Amino acid sequence: MKKFFREFKEFALRGSVMDLAIGVIIGAAFQAIVNSLVKDIMSPLIGLVAKTDLSDLSVEIFGVSVKYGSFLTAVINFIIMAFVIFLLVKGLNALSRLGKKNKPEETEEPTVKTCPFCMTEIDIKATRCPHCTSHLDEVFADADKD
Repeated sequence: MKKFFREFKEFALRGSVMDLAIGVIIGAAFQAIVNSLVKDIMSPLIGLVAKTDLSDLSVEIFGVSVKYGSFLTAVINFIIMAFVIFLLVKGLNALSRLGKKNKPEETEEPTVKTCPFCMTEIDIKATRCPHCTSHLDEVFADADKD
């Protein structure tokens, strides 16, 4: 039983699990802020057109009340949350690219060259093509002179 609790402790205190838990808690708190923004500020302002709060808008169909205003409020909540998440991801991507730009790009020396006669890739140090047996020293030496 001790082993089970030790494994659970290692799992629960692993960095990614803690990051996820913190993200969920912050996300829930932010969702409450967005809900308040939409319900308490945006819905009444949008409802000025209908002379009622947006979330109170409904229609009666065969004795059933369809609350389309509440649905519109949920859609506005979703759009705001999606936009904020988009901005966060965009910002994080920009930060990650910023760190990569500071590193100088490493240029690797070529390890192969192409035989000008048979167009086969061969080792850069080869002096003769193993496929067509052409002498490469003379060809590449002439190319270096130009």
